[in-house]
Amino acid sequence: MLQLIDLKKRFGDVVALDGAGFTVDRGRILGFLGPNGAGKTTAMRVVFGLVNPDSGSVRWNGGAVDAADRLSFGYMPEERGLYPKMKVRDQLVHFSRLSGLSKADAQNAVDRWLATLGLSDRGGSKLEDLSHGNQQRVQLAAALAPDPELLILDEPFAGLDPIGVESLAGTLRGLASEGVTIVFSSHQLDLVEDVCEDVAIINEGRVVLSGSLDDIKNESSKRRLTIDVDGEPWVPRAAGTTVIDGHGRSHSIVDGDAPIADLLAEANAAGTVSRFMFEPPRLTDLFREAVGS
Repeated sequence: MLQLIDLKKRFGDVVALDGAGFTVDRGRILGFLGPNGAGKTTAMRVVFGLVNPDSGSVRWNGGAVDAADRLSFGYMPEERGLYPKMKVRDQLVHFSRLSGLSKADAQNAVDRWLATLGLSDRGGSKLEDLSHGNQQRVQLAAALAPDPELLILDEPFAGLDPIGVESLAGTLRGLASEGVTIVFSSHQLDLVEDVCEDVAIINEGRVVLSGSLDDIKNESSKRRLTIDVDGEPWVPRAAGTTVIDGHGRSHSIVDGDAPIADLLAEANAAGTVSRFMFEPPRLTDLFREAVGS
C-alpha cells in the first residue's frame, strides 16, 4: 500500500502541494489526474525523495519510505532521463544494476523486458536512432527491469500509437494482477477510465476527488443523458441543461436534474429519436466537475 499524507510544498511564492494525499492498495492501478501545474509531478517526485516536502509524509506498507524501499520502486519520469548516444541494452543493464541487481540478473531482466516490449532487435541500437514510441518503450523497460513492487509512471502513453497504447495497457494490467501497485498520470481520460480501478484528481495542489472509479461514478449526483435524433440538426434548449458533447444530431448532457420530459419533447420535434440513454457520468465529466472546468 502506498499512502501520500497531507503533503505540502512551496517553491518560493508558488504552492505546488497544499495538503495533497491519496492511498492506493497493493495490486491496484490508480490514475493520478489533474490540469497542468496541479502538482502531479511534484507529488511523484516526493515519493522518490527527489523533492522534500515542507510537511506531510509518504508511507509504504505502513512504514516510512527509506532508501531500501525506493530500490523496489520503478519510476518513469515525464522528462525522460536516458542517454541518447548510449546503446539501449547497455544502459538498461546499467540502470538495473543501480537498483541493486547483480550483472547477470540485470542482463536477464533487461532481455526479458526488451522481448516483452518488442525491442529485442533494438538492444544494440543507440537510443537516439529509435522512434519516439520505441524510446518510450525503452524508458518503460528501465522502470520495469528491476521488477518493482511499486511502479509510478508520468505520462507513459504520450507519443504511443494505438497498438503501443493497447500493448502498454495490457502490460500494466498484467503487472497489477501479479500484485504490483501502479500509479500513472495521463491527460487521456478515456484511456485512464479503461485501465484504472482507482483515481485521484488533484487541482491547485489538493486532491479534490479520490477513490474507486466505480464508487465515485455511482455516488455522483450527475448523470449523462445522450440523445440521438434521425432528422434535422437540433440544439437542446431546455432550461438548466448544459451540453457536454454535441454535434448536430447527437448531444450528451450531464446533470442530475436534467428536465427529461422537456428534452425528449425537443428531440421528438426535431425528428425520430434513435437513442435516449441515461447512464452514470464518465471520467471526463467527473474531472470537469472536480477541477471546475
